[in-house]
Amino acid sequence: MDVDLVVPMKHPRDGKSRLRGAVEADHHPGLVLALAADTLAAVTSSARVRRVLLVAADPEAVAELGELGVEIVAEPAEKTLNAAFRHGEALLKADDPAALVGALQADLPALRAGDLTAALTEAAGRRAFVADRQGTGTTLLLAAPGEPLDPRFGPGSARKHAESGAIPLHQALPSLRSDVDTPGDLAHARALGVGKHTAAHHVR
Repeated sequence: MDVDLVVPMKHPRDGKSRLRGAVEADHHPGLVLALAADTLAAVTSSARVRRVLLVAADPEAVAELGELGVEIVAEPAEKTLNAAFRHGEALLKADDPAALVGALQADLPALRAGDLTAALTEAAGRRAFVADRQGTGTTLLLAAPGEPLDPRFGPGSARKHAESGAIPLHQALPSLRSDVDTPGDLAHARALGVGKHTAAHHVR
């Protein structure tokens, strides 16, 4: 079954605060956009992804990402990560109540469509999640068809998602586990091989 994904995004100038200093200060918003662009380019090239809804703090600031084939909507009044995921889920299910909805982070610049497709295949319609490479965070959360997404992102989200009944996926999926929060994370992603948008940025 194909998945509809919700991807949240802060204003590029505000996002990825722990990544500040990786590039010149005035290039930081561009780097944040590049991380998202490479993530979304991989997502939209997966044959198992039906729709991608980008829930943005400022839709105009990320409008260029619409060229990648994603739909962009404004975040809800409650400006938290989990609220953004729930808002996107509600919009997707308003169109198709039986939709299989997933939550994906926007900072996976090394993402390969094959890893995402493999995760969706392993999940096989069950509530499931992919932990980050440290094993504590979550990069992808999948609901069972027609069931609530129930996102619990934030510190310790992998444990929280497991406690809520989500099944941890065990394939290697290196590109899907390599989210970028710090300069060290970015170096790891670059070693895996990032997309063209991130690769264009000169990192200190």
